Amino acid sequence: MRSLLELIQETDGALAVDDPATGEIIARVKAYSVDEISSIIQKADAAQPEWASKTAKERANILRKWFNLIIDNMSPLAAIITAECGKPLWEAKGEVTYGAAFVEWFAEEGKRAYGETIPSFAANKRVLTIKQPIGTCAAITPWNFPIAMVTRKVAPALAAGCSIVLKPAEATPLSALAIEQLAIEAGIPKDIFKVVPVTNPAPVGTLFCSDPHIRKLSFTGSTQTGKLLMQQAAQNIMKLSLELGGNAPFIVFDDADIDAAVEGAMDSKFRNAGQTCVCANRILVQESIAQEFSAKLTAKVAALPVGPGCDDAVKIGPLIGPAAQRKVHQLVEDALAAGAIAQTGGTAHDNEGNFYQPTVLTNVTSDMAISCNEIFGPVAPIMTFVDESDAIQLANDTPYGLAAYFYTRDIGRVWRVMEALEYGMIGVNEGIVSSEVAPFGGIKQSGLGREGSKHGLDEYLELKYALIGGLGKPS
Repeated sequence: MRSLLELIQETDGALAVDDPATGEIIARVKAYSVDEISSIIQKADAAQPEWASKTAKERANILRKWFNLIIDNMSPLAAIITAECGKPLWEAKGEVTYGAAFVEWFAEEGKRAYGETIPSFAANKRVLTIKQPIGTCAAITPWNFPIAMVTRKVAPALAAGCSIVLKPAEATPLSALAIEQLAIEAGIPKDIFKVVPVTNPAPVGTLFCSDPHIRKLSFTGSTQTGKLLMQQAAQNIMKLSLELGGNAPFIVFDDADIDAAVEGAMDSKFRNAGQTCVCANRILVQESIAQEFSAKLTAKVAALPVGPGCDDAVKIGPLIGPAAQRKVHQLVEDALAAGAIAQTGGTAHDNEGNFYQPTVLTNVTSDMAISCNEIFGPVAPIMTFVDESDAIQLANDTPYGLAAYFYTRDIGRVWRVMEALEYGMIGVNEGIVSSEVAPFGGIKQSGLGREGSKHGLDEYLELKYALIGGLGKPS
């Protein structure tokens, strides 16, 4: 970690990075001004045509070197993730592998940006399409996956032949800067991919949406901020990818393998201390099995070790900051006051810092704030339902539609529920759905567009149609 940190930090930098487990400053980095970022965007736009003129294979070879460097530096990168966002070290290593997978995938997928020939409507004309890079792009990434969210946006942009300027979260700039340094070492021109940490994000979002050089913006974050960016981007009719908030239901039917469902709930709910947009936010259990499921889940949750992410035994690290801890605590307190019951946890952890006890709440109802808000903490609220139609109604009763999960052994129910759920991603008898080969994204107020898979590459490509006429008859 030291060598990478030495390359990316500045002792007098304006942006201080805190360890969420202790509150101590671990590094300082340069914070860019709006004027500096405007200049960087112009340089990225000027450099983009030369990058786009390379063959897809040439770009792929460079991206492959980047992938190899990320894998070779897994331990120092994971240490940086843990230091700045608190994620347990074993989980941080998993994120590095996951983040690298996007670079590997898009290095290859960039060679398959196929056009098509279309049967013509006239004998002397030909119809075809080609795909070309959209141009200069901007990206804004969150703190909860400070490497994977960078590569999931940057890798397809670079593979497509675009340049990209990226603003990382203020809490976690180190991971993005480390990834950028490895990209430069791999041979990616520094003007083609540039990371710009800032202390005040709002003016940068406005710049990204108003600068005429920016042709596409990719944002992962809150729905509220996504709506604002969407309004601002309208002035330039900019292409947008928005991965926004969620309120994921985790449904357990009475015919499910209960032990498997408990394991799936643990995987889905408690990764990164519950701080992911696809975490199970509401656990819906059929009435006849609610007591058994709740008891088994509670036993596992109560045994989760809590502490700094650098401790190998820890499963639940700190929340990202004091405001996050206060939000989680308030949601739990409101639920308890309204009649919910804490089977385990229910309050801040004894450890100093931004820790919260892993919690299971029962007797939760749909009118409680904890059922309507994204918790972003290690709290599992359990609600009950009567039958399949009741479960679907409860699950869809939200403006969000990012991810949903359900457990059943009835193949007919698998198809009925999967098709009825109003979500962009569905886990059937699985608690984790993310993969570089699959399209990641939501519907309704959870966003626009997809990341990962071949569809993630298309987000950075324009489809051009050409009609070739005047072919005549052979002489």
